[in-house]
Amino acid sequence: MQFLAVQPSSQNQFRALMLFGRNVASYKFALAKALLEVARDGADLVSLEKLADPYTRHLRTHLTLASKQGTSRSSRFLEACKGANAGTVTDDELRSITVSLGFNNVIDAFHRLGAHDVGQRFFLDERAAAGGIRITNELRHLAHGPAAADLGSETEARWRLVETAWELGVTRSLITYNDETQAFTAADSSRRITVTSARAALNGYQKGYCFYCFTPVTIEPGQLAADVDHVFPWALRLLLTGNPNGVWNLVLACRGCNRGANGKFDCVPALDLVARLHRRNEFLITSHHPLRETLMAQTGAAPALRAAFLQDNYRATKLARITEWNAVSRNDEAF
Repeated sequence: MQFLAVQPSSQNQFRALMLFGRNVASYKFALAKALLEVARDGADLVSLEKLADPYTRHLRTHLTLASKQGTSRSSRFLEACKGANAGTVTDDELRSITVSLGFNNVIDAFHRLGAHDVGQRFFLDERAAAGGIRITNELRHLAHGPAAADLGSETEARWRLVETAWELGVTRSLITYNDETQAFTAADSSRRITVTSARAALNGYQKGYCFYCFTPVTIEPGQLAADVDHVFPWALRLLLTGNPNGVWNLVLACRGCNRGANGKFDCVPALDLVARLHRRNEFLITSHHPLRETLMAQTGAAPALRAAFLQDNYRATKLARITEWNAVSRNDEAF
């Protein structure tokens, strides 16, 4: 919760629900994407019948990517979605099944983070009185705001990480970065699978800010588009313990910090940046995110081992390059 306490805006709370909410099925991600969609269209009171179409569309798309969309052994609702993909369940039948079964728990649990609900409501549950949900002004503002595209991409990235962990098993799903595709990939016994955009996966934790100077960045193309940067530089990779392309060493940086006139380029990070990287990695591990097992496999099973891992890499690179680099903060620390 310390991470969220810095900037508990509506955007932060929506993002936190996607990143850190409990996941036993992927319904929350499908509902989040559907909510952004209907809010963008200006909806107010949305019947379950109307909500069912975008909700199941996102689920059906992901069922083609990963057949396992939850931790339970069976689900009548997911079987109906699979049947719709196979052509054995009609659209009307799927809509009816979705209204009956598909929203049973996800609407109640959507705003839950840990033991409590977040303070901001993105919809009001009016199923009993009106047969649907009412979109709040806060969600409409998010859906039409500058962060809408990032929130959609981050939700998609989180979903891909979760379903990949379910499909492959996190102990076999060690995720690394592919420079050419700028995506995270996971390996099973015989192949490598592109999981999701690295930018989208990393951005949720940085909340749309540069890791180094806290300048606003976005994962969408444009002037403020973030770079994926190696904190310990790629040019010194032969000195590093561990995979330099591992999640442990990757952050999002503004173009100025990464490759501007006074940018980091191949410099060694200052010690406070190493400490910030350690805090970021520890936060991901303690949040029980799907990257937890990957980070622990890459850096160590215990906090002391992970700190020593970063210290060793800092020592090796500092002795080789001598000088180090730090950024000038442009905003208050966001994480």
